[in-house]
Amino acid sequence: MTPWLDRLRSRTAAFVHDLVMVPAAWFLAFWTRFNLERIPPDYFSMALHMLPVVVLLAGLMYWAFGLYRGVWRFASLPDLVRILKAVAATTLAVVVVLFVINRSEHLPRSVPPLFFVFQLLLLAGPRLLYRWLKDHRLSLGSGTRVLIVGAGRAGEMLVRDMRRAGARRYEPVAFVDDKLRRHGAEIHGVPIRGGTELIPRLTQELGIDLILLAIPSASAAEMGDLVRLCERTGKPFRTVPKLENLMTGQVSISQLRPVSIEDLLGRNPVTLDWDGLRAGLAGRVVLVTGAGGSIGSELCRQVVAARPRRLLLLDNCEFNLYRIEQEFAERADAPDLGRYLLDVGDRTGVDALFARERPQIVFHAAAYKHVPLLEDQVRAAVRNNVLGTGVVADSAHRHRCERFVLISTDKAVNPANVMGASKRAAEILCQGLAVQSPTRFITVRFGNVLGSAGSVVPLFQRQIERGGPVTVTDPDVERYFMTIPEACQLIMQAAVIGAGGEIFVLDMGEPVKISRMAEQMIRLAGREPGRDIAIEYIGLRPGEKRFEELFYDAESLTATVHPKIRIARRLATDADAVAAWRADLADCIQRCDIDALAERLREIVPQWQPAGTHYRAGAPEPSHV
Repeated sequence: MTPWLDRLRSRTAAFVHDLVMVPAAWFLAFWTRFNLERIPPDYFSMALHMLPVVVLLAGLMYWAFGLYRGVWRFASLPDLVRILKAVAATTLAVVVVLFVINRSEHLPRSVPPLFFVFQLLLLAGPRLLYRWLKDHRLSLGSGTRVLIVGAGRAGEMLVRDMRRAGARRYEPVAFVDDKLRRHGAEIHGVPIRGGTELIPRLTQELGIDLILLAIPSASAAEMGDLVRLCERTGKPFRTVPKLENLMTGQVSISQLRPVSIEDLLGRNPVTLDWDGLRAGLAGRVVLVTGAGGSIGSELCRQVVAARPRRLLLLDNCEFNLYRIEQEFAERADAPDLGRYLLDVGDRTGVDALFARERPQIVFHAAAYKHVPLLEDQVRAAVRNNVLGTGVVADSAHRHRCERFVLISTDKAVNPANVMGASKRAAEILCQGLAVQSPTRFITVRFGNVLGSAGSVVPLFQRQIERGGPVTVTDPDVERYFMTIPEACQLIMQAAVIGAGGEIFVLDMGEPVKISRMAEQMIRLAGREPGRDIAIEYIGLRPGEKRFEELFYDAESLTATVHPKIRIARRLATDADAVAAWRADLADCIQRCDIDALAERLREIVPQWQPAGTHYRAGAPEPSHV
């Protein structure tokens, strides 16, 4: 049978059911009026003769008020409201029509309200009973027994979705919730047994197979506490997405996922001034260098939400550029795209791009960033991170771009490695250009991002999958972390509020011990640190510090209009001095004089003090870069 005929059959069956209920309600009203005894002949005769009129009026009203738009299987409050309106209108119409026909002779005053009540019961009752039987059919078997943490809206939607499942798979057994007023209540027949501290005990007492964390608004600290309680049970646990990721606002079983390290290290959602962002980026030509990298690609995704007129993708890695171009080619909301397979150090190519495309906003994310690798690759680091930045910045200045945003790093503060020193030199270079350029040169400085290429999270995941050991350089090493989307959103916000010459420092929250992160990731994989998977400390690597910093002592921090962005103010940079050392670095690179290059870089960044190295030769793959 076709879907159209199936729908017609269902609606017809529902309509016939309701018409059959009308005579029942009509005669029940009279019978109740006469104390459930015999209805007097005159009254019964009138009721019988007027029955066709009553059924006709009821049928017209029921159809007019849309009683057959809904599906009985999913009968809900809106359906009940429609029934209430329909039976009220039917009752009123019957009273008016009978008054016109026979002046309401032999129609007791109590019959209309009784008719209203019986209509409501006979129409709404079967619908709700049908839904209840369908929803609870699953509870007659023995599926996965589920404990739901959180008796709020998300928990209620999960239970409802379980009840609706076509095959018996999940059986919600109990809720736990820390709000005292909810204790002892029920949601869809599932009791709320108490607070979250009962998770281990209830899991054992009720034979729970799976724990679902239904608190999308939970902070990282709250999620960490819940994870520790769940880990004590030895049972698998899943969580619903964060509030900001619930695009439809609905929660279902299909959206459940394992708890990730981002859930435990993340912060409260970033609130952006989207009006300001759109005003600054909408309708403009935006260039992102390093567009295929972790930060660059996410920055492109975030920029698209601000509706630029054209988005230019620049990267020197063919595969990364192809991948991000294909991603946008499949999106309906993608802007006009341009892609360039280009090295930022190629002055001729970069300047030709600017002359052709005339970008108005530049996000410079292209950089070499792997700390240990760059320690003996000074020439490559300086050529790409310093002189490459200079090439793109010069073109932005020459072609009068509105804004140039350099994406820097906390490793540029009192650098202990070549990567940090090269990024600090790039910061100074942009500040020097800001002195004499109509282009607003803005620097954004932040720490590590979770899940970026070469970061600690994917490395730990690979090591855990191999069975360990998980390698950590030092038990005291701490790092600042934020998620890639959060970092990119704040970069965009800084780009809009920057006036030029500033170094914006993103609020990274509290630093996280890498050893603690390793333990959490092992537990999230269902293993026990030290028992199932070993953690091995291999010593600090070349160029690595135990603790990272976000600003220099000489930089005075001031607040901005955004609570998670601050400005690190410094003394003005000498543009002529910057031009001179740029020429010196270019000469050293041209001559391939590594010693002279390193010495000149040390003069430019006198704070560069290589950290002590304790990296053991032949040790397993180090853990964070």
